[in-house]
Amino acid sequence: MLPHKHTMGMTGTVDALLKAKGHGVWSVSPEAVVFEAIRMLADKNVGALMVMDDERLVGVFSERDYTRKVALLGKNSKTTHVREILTSEIVTVSLQATVEECMRRMIEHRVRHLPVVDQDQVVGVLSIGDLVNWIITAQQAKIDQLQDYIAGSYPSPAESDSTE
Repeated sequence: MLPHKHTMGMTGTVDALLKAKGHGVWSVSPEAVVFEAIRMLADKNVGALMVMDDERLVGVFSERDYTRKVALLGKNSKTTHVREILTSEIVTVSLQATVEECMRRMIEHRVRHLPVVDQDQVVGVLSIGDLVNWIITAQQAKIDQLQDYIAGSYPSPAESDSTE
């Protein structure tokens, strides 16, 4: 879906991005074993899951957590619980945040997924890929808009060849 021209580029809001992308949130319990979480990542084709204790966000579980905290350390994914390896430093954004603010937070905190929180509820998740896709789409929309403007502002070659 194309960003609206008033929400284009780096100034688009999280709310607008989620309306285009969708509000789906995949989550796992901190008591689940890592193998179940990895299976869910694969089944849902996502890179991270929100770790929810009832309705409360307690962390994020990502492919990176698995590779660095389970696989490389020789732990067993069928006996290790998500709570043992989740990323507990939770970096969130609000619906009013801009795409630029999201990019800055991701870079600053070295994360690839941002839970979107509204009134203490997780209402969506943004990945670095979501932000890059938004920016590319917005840039293409701007290019198209400028090309239309230029094409409409100057006489066509056929008109300029006419005899005076």
